[in-house]
Amino acid sequence: MDSYFLLRLLHILSAIIVMGTGAGIAFFMFMAYRSKNINAITVTARHVILGDWLFTFPAVITQFVTGLLLMAKLNYSFSSIWFYWVIGLFAFIGACWIPVIRIQYLLFTQAQISLSQGQLTDKFNQYMRWWISLGIPAFLTILGLLYIMVFKPFPVV
Repeated sequence: MDSYFLLRLLHILSAIIVMGTGAGIAFFMFMAYRSKNINAITVTARHVILGDWLFTFPAVITQFVTGLLLMAKLNYSFSSIWFYWVIGLFAFIGACWIPVIRIQYLLFTQAQISLSQGQLTDKFNQYMRWWISLGIPAFLTILGLLYIMVFKPFPVV
């Protein structure tokens, strides 16, 4: 198999994983939160952390590496407007996602505390608002990044 097609396949699969885990994690965490079932929230928060480390993190690294390798293989310019948009959006997503990882640990800790208190703590609710506030723009930016990758509205050379 040609290395270009293998790189492209890995790049597309990792994009699917990032989108799928992002949407899935957001949906299940938000729905658990809406249920106000502290047991469900605690279990879901633990699984959200696990899902990010098992799926999202490796897929993000794969995206970055295969993206750079594909650019080199296709002779795309690393000083093109297109690349600046791609790397800028990628960095913005990372700037949202990195704090989200920390917030997910705080949510899990607060969920455990909430179990012993019988109600969600104020800190849990605050962290959940932060988690949502960072997650929405990150996810929308992923959609924008996918648009730029597929349609290439800017010159790549």
